[in-house]
Amino acid sequence: MHIPDGYLGPETLAAGWAVSVPVWYVAGRKVKKILTKPKAVPVLGASAAFSFLVMMLNVPVLGGTTAHAVGATLIAVIAGPWIAVLAVTAALAVQALLFADGGLLSFGVNCFNMAIVMPFAGYAIYQLIAGNSDLRSARRLVGAGLGSYFAIVLASFFVGVELGIQPLLHTVNGIAQYNPYHLSTTIPAMTLSHMAIAGPVEAAFTVGVFAFLARTSPELFSVELGVSAPLRSLYGVIAALVIATPLGLLATGTAYGEWGGDEMLNRVGYVPHGLARLGDLWAGVLPDYGQSNATGAWAVVMYVVSAVVGIALLAGIAWLIVRLCRRSGRADSLT
Repeated sequence: MHIPDGYLGPETLAAGWAVSVPVWYVAGRKVKKILTKPKAVPVLGASAAFSFLVMMLNVPVLGGTTAHAVGATLIAVIAGPWIAVLAVTAALAVQALLFADGGLLSFGVNCFNMAIVMPFAGYAIYQLIAGNSDLRSARRLVGAGLGSYFAIVLASFFVGVELGIQPLLHTVNGIAQYNPYHLSTTIPAMTLSHMAIAGPVEAAFTVGVFAFLARTSPELFSVELGVSAPLRSLYGVIAALVIATPLGLLATGTAYGEWGGDEMLNRVGYVPHGLARLGDLWAGVLPDYGQSNATGAWAVVMYVVSAVVGIALLAGIAWLIVRLCRRSGRADSLT
């Protein structure tokens, strides 16, 4: 679901940034009071780590490609959709900048799909089903599961549309300049694989972690109201995800719509102009989570190291966001 650079034309890229930037601004304003609380840094950092780590757990899907969960709905039902926007955006930023997972130019579009569509859609479904029921009620679990399932399917549909409209917008002499596959191919390829496999994985992950945290740390679900919460269970989930990250290496193949130039050449017989020009715009610091030249046990080590480095960076980003929010809050109180 991480669209690389070179797959989308300038109009689609501009639309992604035009939607995402205002949402980021509003999210910062909305959560300012929450992020001034004493445990704001670990809660925001842990939320971003949730999303980052679960996206490393690739699973094989239809057509020999791979997909992954995102965790956006889980964050939304725990801490609210606005915190989920910031947390998933931070996770996507680290993936793009450090590991070249998702393009820099397409960052706005990727955030729209995973950091905006998913948390708000998932949270809306969760609220509709859960209502005012008890935190440990079955309605909460059903709401979290269905919300996360339909949210990731909806996000995959948007990805299919964004990719599939490129031949309609950018074709010269019958040759697509960016993504070459039409809507009739991209929408089924994206949505069916997420409906059949990635969606159930997302739902299972969300329900499992939700049930565990609701039982061990129910105060976490009041963080949006500024209630202080113990974080031991939260850290335990993150540690478990770090240990589990090598399972993501079991899924072979590339995610749909994330092929490099050579793979695209083998698939369609040519490399679209946009992909040839922009596909190598940024190679990352640890490309492909350190897997570019790693094999055997070293590949596992590098994958775990990438997970730990990513978490450390996200903790730093969370600290910076909270610091900026607190400084802004003090400035507002003086005016």
